[in-house]
Amino acid sequence: MESTAAGFDLVIFDCDGVLVDSEIISASTLADNLTRIGFPVDLDYVNEHYLGRSFEVIDADHRRRSGRPLPKEFGDIWYGELFAAFRRELKPIAGVADVLRRLAIPKCVASSSTPARLMLALEVSGLAELCGSHVFDASMVRRGKPAPDLFLYCAERMGAAPTRTLVVEDSLAGIAAAVAAGMTAWAFVGGSHYGAGRDIDLLRRAGAARIFSSMTEFGLEGG
Repeated sequence: MESTAAGFDLVIFDCDGVLVDSEIISASTLADNLTRIGFPVDLDYVNEHYLGRSFEVIDADHRRRSGRPLPKEFGDIWYGELFAAFRRELKPIAGVADVLRRLAIPKCVASSSTPARLMLALEVSGLAELCGSHVFDASMVRRGKPAPDLFLYCAERMGAAPTRTLVVEDSLAGIAAAVAAGMTAWAFVGGSHYGAGRDIDLLRRAGAARIFSSMTEFGLEGG
């Protein structure tokens, strides 16, 4: 099992919960907005069913359980509140800027977020410059996580073989996508959404080769 970035030609970082500590902000604003339209969910439900997934998954779940699509204005209202909260509260994951700065092998970002949300998160957290132009999102592929499409697209664009690619994820969907792509998956559980009671062993069973809770543990030797 790899314990450092040595041996890889590319590192793919998820954004939410890996680069930025956004999942609690996102989950709470989403739960509030869903409850407001008569679809009551709590943070546990949001984390279990939507963590690491695209907006289309939320809409599909709402259709399945309620028999109707989300209101047309739902996305705009939720994102308006979420973006305002990001500007007030969003912080980078502790130590991740140093990891991005020191990592010598190629790196990129692959997120299920919309392009606007992803760009805002990187800008507000001060990580945009460190990530550069190699930023990919779910709108670029047909299927989002847990399908492998986005990670395979990243590897192709970055010129790396999947077997030589490391993915750093925080969600079951992300770990499953990395494994399906034939990549090595590490699970990061240092975000604030990994509080007491979260079963991180699920990530191991999904295929995570390593689970770590602090970016100071991210090995940079050889890379």
